[in-house]
Amino acid sequence: MNNKTKIIQSIKIWVVIYPSITLFYVFFGSYLSVIPLYLRTLILTVILVPWMVFVGLPVVQLLLNKISNNEKF
Repeated sequence: MNNKTKIIQSIKIWVVIYPSITLFYVFFGSYLSVIPLYLRTLILTVILVPWMVFVGLPVVQLLLNKISNNEKF
């Protein structure tokens, strides 16, 4: 994997994780604020890692593929 590929993959991950974490805290932050940090982190990662792997990144990839295919015509 070359540096350009790593940078593109990092951007894809950021595009999904930043809004996901933000929305997670908007909706659940008040409930989570009363539990210890290590449990908040555990809950956040248990929910958001599968979201990233199975939903977020595949959707971003699908959108990028559609954009890429439209530019070829």
